[in-house]
Amino acid sequence: MKRDPHDVIIRPIITEKSFKAIEKERKYAFKVPIDANKVEIKKAVEEIFKVRVIKVNTIRMKGKPRRLGVYRGRKPDWKKAIVTLAPGYKIPFFENLGV
Repeated sequence: MKRDPHDVIIRPIITEKSFKAIEKERKYAFKVPIDANKVEIKKAVEEIFKVRVIKVNTIRMKGKPRRLGVYRGRKPDWKKAIVTLAPGYKIPFFENLGV
């Protein structure tokens, strides 16, 4: 079953490190569902932002430990996708943030 591209890309990851990767290497980071694969991520980014994707790298991020009084728990695990764009392409969403 084909997923909606907006269900594959949950949100962009906006950090100092991600902005440096955008400036130097045209790499954009997004939070994606754990069960999303590289092909789905590539198609979703191309369809939403109208850009050409060269490569997609994914990372399974472990949830951080948290405490509430004496109770211990963990934040949920999540997946990060780092998308490399072809030369000449930019995602305008990040341009408005000061990149």
